Amino acid sequence: MKMFDKIVLGALALMSVEPALACTSLIAGKNATPDGSVLVTYAADSHTLYGELYNRPGGKHAPGTMRKIVEWDTGRYLGEIPEVAETYTTIGNMNEHGLTISESTWGGRHELEDTTGIMDYGSLIYVTLERAKTPREAIKIMTDLVNTYGYHSSGESFSIADSEEAWIMELIGKGGKEKGAVWVARRIPDDCISGHANHPRIHKFPLKDKENALYSPDVIKFARKMGYYNGKDEDFSFSLAYGELDGTATRGCDGRVWSYFNRFADGMDSYLPWIMKAEGEPMPLWVKPDRKVSLNDMKWMMRDHFEGTPMDMTKDVGAGPYAVPYRWRPMTFKVDGKEYLNERAIATQQTGFSFVSQMNSAHPELMRGILWFGVDDANTCVYVPMYNSITSIPHEFAQGNGDLLTLSWDAAFWVTSYVANQAYHQYNKMIDDIRRVQKAEEDTLENEVRIFLTEVPALDPDAARSLLNDHSALASRRYVKRYKDLGDYLLVKYMDGNIKKEKDGKFERTPEGMPVSPVFGGYDDRYYRSIVNETGDHLLVK
Repeated sequence: MKMFDKIVLGALALMSVEPALACTSLIAGKNATPDGSVLVTYAADSHTLYGELYNRPGGKHAPGTMRKIVEWDTGRYLGEIPEVAETYTTIGNMNEHGLTISESTWGGRHELEDTTGIMDYGSLIYVTLERAKTPREAIKIMTDLVNTYGYHSSGESFSIADSEEAWIMELIGKGGKEKGAVWVARRIPDDCISGHANHPRIHKFPLKDKENALYSPDVIKFARKMGYYNGKDEDFSFSLAYGELDGTATRGCDGRVWSYFNRFADGMDSYLPWIMKAEGEPMPLWVKPDRKVSLNDMKWMMRDHFEGTPMDMTKDVGAGPYAVPYRWRPMTFKVDGKEYLNERAIATQQTGFSFVSQMNSAHPELMRGILWFGVDDANTCVYVPMYNSITSIPHEFAQGNGDLLTLSWDAAFWVTSYVANQAYHQYNKMIDDIRRVQKAEEDTLENEVRIFLTEVPALDPDAARSLLNDHSALASRRYVKRYKDLGDYLLVKYMDGNIKKEKDGKFERTPEGMPVSPVFGGYDDRYYRSIVNETGDHLLVK
């Protein structure tokens, strides 16, 4: 088996068992967007993760106060660290200052995993959000934490951004051989877009540009010591040294970032050899888009299934007669002793939550950061605005309102899953009905936010904060009600493979009050031809 095949199959096998080795984060710099926003997306993909909005109120802390560290993936207690004098309120992966941190796991060299450390990657994110105001502060805090308390997780990429700048930092432990971690961070140019998806993306980096590139002092030295690298310092690739043979793959991972770049920049076909076969030049860490990337663009990018590319998941036989862009796990399968793989797109069925974080210094301070938050599959969710200044989490997204084994009809996760899971079976028939409601909700929300951007500056802070709290709560209730109704509608309309007829916005009845005869949806031409080609025994004989 070729090395690339081993990497791909190893990656996909790991994706099926690791709780978070399947996340995607995309970035757009402030000069790459039409309104000057810095945009960061995140899909927290896991087969065991429930979609809810985490919240930890900030405050003052007495000397000697300790902060418990609990592993995000497992809920396991790892230890305690001293609390700082003052912490900031966190709303999901954003804090009250509009700082956002997201991640994707890439594993890396197994011998560098260190179970003696207590800072897992999830705790690293949320503790740092409680303590940092800017990306540069966050990078220092994160690296200080792992140097002091040890790093408990495997290789990780982080998007770290505020309203002024965005960075990608990649970090991996030292396997207990030395304390701390090796890492490198690069600032994304303001006029560019970037991203990462379970594969280390930083290759070469400038060694003397502290404004745009930061790294641990021993990042190259440690690689030499471990036998990972023996070339010149200026040719050192973090990705090849620490991500080599880590079970990730270009097609299963970099392919998602390629799809993003391909949507907004010409010439990305030149990187298809890298994506499809790990050949040629690695894809760059960032590209300059041919047009501005809007907030709405980023929402729809999170719904991508490689449409219009060689990996289009609606086109191959796995999509079935209803063009379903989803593939059930496991991601690899065997035929005649050979192993094959399904594509892995940005939008996937096992997402716990996702978001598009909009950070803009021209916004009122209480709206400096807006976390457009969604749960379950990003393709069918509604992104609801959660402001950096809110002090309460809407009930529909709150922790404790249901879980992955407990259905709650007033939880956003469950009503979204109710809608999504019906579409997985008759996708091309149902998706237009879903899009109609989804788009109406998101258009309404974006219009309401635009109004608040003009009204909030005239309000005193308490009134403004109350208004924004109320809006997030109202928007959440409205969305959950409409999606529960949408799920009911889909169930009735498409029950038993029939399609109920509608008239004047209602299901059509005869003058006597009976349902009119439905449309028989049937299958597409390819499906019928496959029956004939495979069996040939369905011929209707007259």
